[in-house]
Amino acid sequence: MEKKQRGSFSSGLGFVLAAAGSAVGLGNIWRFPYLAAQDGGGIFLLTYLILTLTFGFSLLTTEIAIGRKTRQSPLTAYGSIRKGWGPLGIFASLVPFIIMPYYSVIGGWVMHYFVAFISGNMSGAATDGYFTGFITDYSGPLIYMIIFLSANVLIVFLGVDKGIERCSRILMPMLFIMIIGISVFSITLHHTDDSGITRSGLEGLSIYVIPDFKDLSFTGLLRVISDAMSQMFYSLSVAMGIMVAYGSYMKDDVDMSKSINQIEIFDTLVAFLAGVMIIPAVFVFSGREGMSAGPSLMFITLPKVFNSMGQLGAFVGLVFFLLVFFAALTSSVSILEAIVSSVIDKFSFTRKKAVLICSACTFVLAIIVCLGYNALYFELPLPNGSVAQVLDVMDYLSNSVLMPIVAIAECVLIGWIMKPEYACSEMEKNGKKFIRKPLYIVMVRFIAPFLLFVMLLQSLGIIK
Repeated sequence: MEKKQRGSFSSGLGFVLAAAGSAVGLGNIWRFPYLAAQDGGGIFLLTYLILTLTFGFSLLTTEIAIGRKTRQSPLTAYGSIRKGWGPLGIFASLVPFIIMPYYSVIGGWVMHYFVAFISGNMSGAATDGYFTGFITDYSGPLIYMIIFLSANVLIVFLGVDKGIERCSRILMPMLFIMIIGISVFSITLHHTDDSGITRSGLEGLSIYVIPDFKDLSFTGLLRVISDAMSQMFYSLSVAMGIMVAYGSYMKDDVDMSKSINQIEIFDTLVAFLAGVMIIPAVFVFSGREGMSAGPSLMFITLPKVFNSMGQLGAFVGLVFFLLVFFAALTSSVSILEAIVSSVIDKFSFTRKKAVLICSACTFVLAIIVCLGYNALYFELPLPNGSVAQVLDVMDYLSNSVLMPIVAIAECVLIGWIMKPEYACSEMEKNGKKFIRKPLYIVMVRFIAPFLLFVMLLQSLGIIK
């Protein structure tokens, strides 16, 4: 009876678009390009691709299989698999609960820049101190956060098929078309700076895709692997309960192996195109120095690049921040759904009640994140060597500590206690072939838990 009442995606395509929408978020469009730029371009791309097709594939398979087999959310799924493993569900549910508040704040930042461009304030958005002035303001970030969170609440409130799936079916094709359009435009750019040096988008593209092994040390290679692995968590939405929740909505007749392949392809392609869209344009107008801007690339460097393009830049910037908003929305919807589905399954609440409770908690924590840049500002050294404010602390706890712990525990549970056949049987349901089965078994039992443990030790500052 419970399975009949539980929401579900209407088709395999609906699942793939929703899962891809979750995967294609700020991690792809914001984080991927600046990591690729600072980690040797093609070296990072190659490393990321290998890890996605092996490491990421194994975690993605494990979580979707757990979701479809148990028909439960992350909070309750693990305990139903094996007695005594309920605490893993708590840890897995904590990840989206911590991420959603600060993701809503960043989503509000994206909306603010979209409004700035659509209102004709591109030159203002490109000035020094504009971004800092906005995030340290008391009212602006709060207002935009509320608008962004409200959009998420509305979509999740409508349910799996009428809300999440319908949203993904509309936004994902639009997002993909816009990314392709800006990518093509970016590589056709030319600009001569004040010193007379002319740079082209094709030159920037070559820097992005051609591996640069010059001066690459063993320590540098380890950094690239670490960055690519952490990016993979962002990109594929693994170890945060989302794919368990989405897997629980997948119908039994859907070919899981085919769906996972499609998610991998779509996610990797969008991440790659995000780099094509951003890096050549930044190189043309800001040179290699602009490419090393790091996390500030989207909110500080890119507005300056768009402003350098003149009136054309106003239109390109407008489209860019619109597509970033779409990407942020499809991802944050999945994060909120992971929390809501857990509350529904654990406490038997109606979707309406669960959405109201979860959004209220998110709202309170998001206010604290906003105040972390003014009234609650502090600087806290973290074990990984960075200095953090409220948002950074939440990001560190969720992505650098809890996510590796959850992923390691999943590998132990499925790889050693339940055995890999637990997930493989779900992949082979209805006579479907699981071509990468040998790879999955080796990854989930040996390689993935080892790499995850090393990643956790790095995050905790034990391994430098």
